[in-house]
Parts: sequence; C-alpha cells; structure tokens
Amino acid sequence: MNISTQASSRKNAQSSVVALHCSLGSGRQWAKLAVELGAGVKLIAPDLIGYGNNAGTFDLPVTLAQEVDFLRDALREAKGPIHLVGHSYGGAIALRIATDPAYEHRIRSLTLIEPVLPTLLLESAPDRRLHDQFAELAAEVRQDLQNGSVLEAIDKFSEFWCGSGPREPLSPTARIRMIEHAERLAFDFAAAFAEENVTMAAVSVRVPVLLFSGGQSPNLTQRIVRRLAAIMDGAEMRHLPDAGHMLAMTHAGVINPAIAAHIARADELAGVPLAAGPPMARIVSLASG
Repeated sequence: MNISTQASSRKNAQSSVVALHCSLGSGRQWAKLAVELGAGVKLIAPDLIGYGNNAGTFDLPVTLAQEVDFLRDALREAKGPIHLVGHSYGGAIALRIATDPAYEHRIRSLTLIEPVLPTLLLESAPDRRLHDQFAELAAEVRQDLQNGSVLEAIDKFSEFWCGSGPREPLSPTARIRMIEHAERLAFDFAAAFAEENVTMAAVSVRVPVLLFSGGQSPNLTQRIVRRLAAIMDGAEMRHLPDAGHMLAMTHAGVINPAIAAHIARADELAGVPLAAGPPMARIVSLASG
C-alpha cells in the first residue's frame, strides 16, 4: 500500500517523505503520519517486499542493499529531495538509502525510530553481548520457522520486542497477519546481520537527523540509538521513557508532530551544510500523554 498525498504548496512540492515500516508491518503504519504532515506534503509509504500488498512468492532480500534495490520504484516516485523516516527494520533500510551513492545526494533529512542495526554494537565488549543475544534470538526464530513452528517463532519474536514493557496478548487479527508473513522474519534477520561498516555509514550522513528511543524497549535498540546519537554529527535524540519498541504507533501523538517539525526545519535549512566539528547530539526526554 502506498499512502500518497499531492503537494499543494510550491515549497513542500519540492520534497517528498518516504516512510518505511517495521518487520511484520506494512505501509499502513504511517496513516497517522500522513494526517500530521497534511495534504501539502507527499508521503510515500511502500510495503516492503514480502509484506502487505507486496506479499507473495518472491526472491526475498537477504541484504539491506537488496532491500533498497526492491524499493527503487517507490523512490522513483519521490520527486525532488527526500525526507526519510524509518522504524525498526525500516530504519535500518532508511540509513542504507541515506548512504547509498544513488540516493544520498537527494536526502534532505533522516528520522530513525529504534533502527535494527545490530552490527553497530560489535565495537565494545558490553555492546557485543547485546549483539550476541540478538543473534541467538535470530537463530532460534529461524530454527522454529524451518521446523514449521510458526507460532513459537512469532511468540519468541514478540516477547523480545516487548522489552521491559507489559506483555499484552496480540489481537487475533494481528496474530493472523504475523503468521501470514512470518517466513519473512528469517530474511529480515539475515539482512540486518549482513550489514557491515554501520559506524562509517552513520558518520558519513550530513543531513539533519532525528532519533527516537523508548525506555521500555529492548536494551539492544536503546543502545543502538544512543550509539548513533554519539557518532552522527548534530543528531537530535528524543527518548520516551514510557514507550516500547512499537512507539511509532503507540506514541504517534508525540512522535509524528516531532517528525513533521523536523522535516519543516530541514526544508528551511536546505542548502545549508552542517557545521564541521566533532559530533554533538542533543538529547530530549519527551513526556508522552
């Protein structure tokens, strides 16, 4: 599914917003963001291959570079500069797009909501433990899927992403949707773990960056966001203490206005390079209502 609203003002017509969803999700995830941005902004929210209207039998991607290649039609639909927004696995793809030579010159801003970039955590022993724990989860989920134990795979996947938050049962509709797309999980894990040189890529980003994390999310993604905030020049990090990993949806009322403001500021600053110097992140703790 593509959510697309035609630009109505000359300034906003010069750029497009491309928003990428999380694993086991779809472009419908960004419906509230489309409303927040308004009719004057073109929002492109494609279903990643294997999800939503792109579900079916495909040669599924096993690298983030392949994910970007499969998104070429959606990216071609974007006119002018691109504001990238990505949540979870979609955030990992968004960073890849932002540093891809074919697209990096068109990126005007980047918003990452707990991107799944586990290889970023291989540079220190404490962080490596988080990476290894996630690798163990990936191996268990892959094994369950190979054995045909789809429900067990989904339960393990869901339990991990609950972090320290409440364990709420999935609705029947959500569970059915996850079962339908469960085979895609093995490919998402493979692509995330195949990504190399994430630190170098993150440091190379020279556009305004907005990062989000939740205080009840797994330590893995909280740490990834903090690492990105430390190495991405001028990045702004916003931490929601009472939010979990699905904060893009559960806390949309807080996150979406911040994304819209970030995009508006980037449009205003278009053509003004970030000041040279050591990375300096600004961390804001948001009280959500």
